[in-house]
Amino acid sequence: MTKIVFYRSQGIFYGFEERGHVGFGEWGADPFCAMLSSITMYIVDAIEEVYGARADYRIDEEKAVISVRSKAALPEFEEDDRVRFAVSGLFLTYYTMLEDMLLHDDMYEFTKDTGFQVSVEDRDYE
Repeated sequence: MTKIVFYRSQGIFYGFEERGHVGFGEWGADPFCAMLSSITMYIVDAIEEVYGARADYRIDEEKAVISVRSKAALPEFEEDDRVRFAVSGLFLTYYTMLEDMLLHDDMYEFTKDTGFQVSVEDRDYE
């Protein structure tokens, strides 16, 4: 089971943590885990390379934990509205995509017997 917790402050998504292994395939050959990893690195690359902001991310392969946060999503840390909206939009879009997959699990065979959970924590950026 993969648990994905999104972080939100004053209604603005600024990060997430993915913990665990879905279990659809063997370790290192799980298409769902590969999808999560690909999207995660897409978000990190977009924040840093496209929007020129900083993404704080940590990958612990032993514990199967990936966390990504960016102060650039929050108005108290980022003055440029375009950057702030783009960065927070990346996190919000990822959350929405995963929620949609859970809502329509009949379309995604790998969410039926194995799975993931998505939740949101309202908390200040630490």
